[in-house]
Amino acid sequence: MTVPKDHPRYRSLVTRERLADMVARGIVNPTGLISHGRGEAFDYLMGEKSIVPALKAEKAAAAFLLSASNPVVCVNGNAAALGAKELIALAEEVDAKIEVNIFHRTEDRMELIIGYMESEGAEGVLGRRPDARIPGLTSDRALCTKEGIFDCDVILVPIEDGDRAEALAAMGKTVISIDLNPLSRTSKKATVSISDEMNRALENIKGFAKELKGKKSQTAEIIRDYDNGAVRRETVLSICGALMEEFKEGE
Repeated sequence: MTVPKDHPRYRSLVTRERLADMVARGIVNPTGLISHGRGEAFDYLMGEKSIVPALKAEKAAAAFLLSASNPVVCVNGNAAALGAKELIALAEEVDAKIEVNIFHRTEDRMELIIGYMESEGAEGVLGRRPDARIPGLTSDRALCTKEGIFDCDVILVPIEDGDRAEALAAMGKTVISIDLNPLSRTSKKATVSISDEMNRALENIKGFAKELKGKKSQTAEIIRDYDNGAVRRETVLSICGALMEEFKEGE
């Protein structure tokens, strides 16, 4: 389908068409379309922009990633389809490994996603040969590499990932989530909960990382002062405020 560029929902429709194409290619599982639609609904409520609490979380995410000894950017099918180049760029900026880890796992699908990430410029993508398991998970999401997810100290998990986020947090890891729903289990269990569209979030984190690189005292201060509960509350209040403003305008 060719989407007219003057359509008011052009970007959204192009993204949907891209995801549909990625389903046909086997990179995105069909249930991933439901996940995307749910997230897009929250993006509407936030005005389709990076709101103030999201920026606070994104700056904290950059600080945690820069301070990590073994940071990992985790990738699933939706994340790869929506922003492979952006994920790679962030991983390069903060010197993080990339590991593919998916719920609907087959060896063919793993190869498709890893191969796609490599075709977009990623090097050394982990996940083909898992040699460890995340404790507390019974699904194939438990399969991981010791070099990457299992031994990481800070991990970025874009897109919904509640059970894994909880299990990783239980391992003592700093979990940075990108999930537009501030009320999801992912957001509740993460150390840093970013409620923002994935590509905006990745670009913002990368920008903050550039700004903070080499500034160890400032980075440490951001980590020390960050309050994820307060950020989540501020996110919900921001959504409520936007809804009330919309209601007033309609009167």
